[in-house]
Amino acid sequence: MEMVSVEIKKILCPVDYSVCSSEAVKYAAHIAGEEGAKVYLMHVIDIRGFGHESPLDLEMPKPTAEVLERIKKELSENLLQERGGKKVEVETIVVVGKPVVEILNTAKEQGIDMIVMGTHGRTGIPHVVVGSVAENVVRKAPCPVLTVRHS
Repeated sequence: MEMVSVEIKKILCPVDYSVCSSEAVKYAAHIAGEEGAKVYLMHVIDIRGFGHESPLDLEMPKPTAEVLERIKKELSENLLQERGGKKVEVETIVVVGKPVVEILNTAKEQGIDMIVMGTHGRTGIPHVVVGSVAENVVRKAPCPVLTVRHS
């Protein structure tokens, strides 16, 4: 059997500020430190939270450039605390959209080698909302996906 060389140079780590996703950040930082890889920390502001489901919902204002910048800054600080002294190159990506679509698009566009993400997010309902994000990313991703569960 031929050995396949595995090179991990770009890691995408979607973050939703849940306990589960902060566990995923630790794994991404560790792998990046070991492999000399770059970490793309990504936060998707879920467009479904902007009142498009029903005419009765109040229109939430779309995030401003300042809000997006603040989230980017918080994301990179988030990783600084996790990398345990190893120098890890970080890029932050903040977009508005549907999480699964945006994560998969970014993985393709950036030529990501591995996605590291939490199994479920802020809702705490393992399967309903964000669980389905992880599940769909695993099914459709162009690269390996490491899912991290909060123990």
